Amino acid sequence: MSKVKRKIGTTPPGLRIVIEGVLLFFVLLVNVPFFWMISTSFKLGPEILAYPPRMFPSKLNFDGYKYIWTLVPFARYFLNTLFVSFSISVSKIILASFAAYAFAKIPFKGKNTIFFIFLGTMMIPMEVIIIPNYITLNLIGWLDTYWALIIPFVVGAFSIFLLRQFFMQIPQDLDDAAVIDGCGRTRYLLTIVYPLSKPALLTVGLYAFLASWNSFLWPLIVTNSDNMRVIQIALKALQDSWMIDWTSLTAASTIATVPIIVLFFFVQKQFLEGIAITGLKG
Repeated sequence: MSKVKRKIGTTPPGLRIVIEGVLLFFVLLVNVPFFWMISTSFKLGPEILAYPPRMFPSKLNFDGYKYIWTLVPFARYFLNTLFVSFSISVSKIILASFAAYAFAKIPFKGKNTIFFIFLGTMMIPMEVIIIPNYITLNLIGWLDTYWALIIPFVVGAFSIFLLRQFFMQIPQDLDDAAVIDGCGRTRYLLTIVYPLSKPALLTVGLYAFLASWNSFLWPLIVTNSDNMRVIQIALKALQDSWMIDWTSLTAASTIATVPIIVLFFFVQKQFLEGIAITGLKG
């Protein structure tokens, strides 16, 4: 029986090479737009519209990278986006973890009903709540401030759901032992649950960071001054009604993409582990 299992589970070397070759082809195919964006950021104007198209520039041109810093306050936009995205990520991890722990480990009346109501908010499109949120922020005087960019997104039903699913897999014996030793719930969450939940916490933080970094509509609505604008608005500012400077636009897009790629490389192991453990893979 063991020989049969080994025979069935063994992939022939030739077939393995074919499979890996096909996978490599699709990986390169999916990344062609990204490579093209980077290449275009170093091209001169005529090369961008040349036919047949050229993947690589004949000469490295850094004018696009120099131009974006003078056309708009790109550095300010970049720092604003970094600050807002980081603040939302940290806030969402802290608040969602407390709510998720309550739903997963603390018994109270109506827990499941309240949790399903939380999940129901995920079906509400953002476009539906833009006007009420805008009116609320206007009444309290938060428009064109960091509060308007951060506060509406510090809590999310998806983050609570993901962390709840993870916390429910932590053995109840650990909770019981902590109670016997006189450990309070807050201390138990911080000293035991958090260290065991690093993959899920990083997954929530990465999702929040990506969503905030790529946000365009809400920052466009609630900000008016250059001091509060974010990087996605800077990309829009590089487009004109009559023409588009593709060199500058792709240079700015490359700069806007690099932090996301670097962040993902640092947390990709924990991110994939968090997705798999919480049952959201595929």
